Amino acid sequence: MAPQYPFEVHTPYRLFYSDMIEALTVTLIDGEIGVYAGHSFFTAPTRPCILRIKDKKGLWREAFVDGGFLEVKAHKTVLMVNTAEWPAEIDRSRALAAKERAEARIRESSFRFEAERARSDLRRADLRLKARDLYQGSDAPPAPPES
Repeated sequence: MAPQYPFEVHTPYRLFYSDMIEALTVTLIDGEIGVYAGHSFFTAPTRPCILRIKDKKGLWREAFVDGGFLEVKAHKTVLMVNTAEWPAEIDRSRALAAKERAEARIRESSFRFEAERARSDLRRADLRLKARDLYQGSDAPPAPPES
């Protein structure tokens, strides 16, 4: 069995995930990183991305997470984000509507900062749709991790 370490994902509204894991991948502002047991300690800002968690059974699980901070410490790793959603929690029609609104804002923007914000919103909507499409046939949320 691979070495494990405690991992938590916090949002302002809930403890999204808390369990022992073997590994995770997340996108930092300067690229994707994988974290395994014994990783060097650091704190870094994250971008909206598909978080991948290799649970204690060795199975990979994915979730959409918005931007935040990842903190790798000796005793646990914590990801603090604005939003975290399992694929089955994502409303596909709402995500499609957000994508369409962002695309329209990009076409209509007359200032660079407006277009950049709209592109950021478009990326977020695309990632949410990608996460949802990973589990296209499943409408039931994944089982909570065993403690």
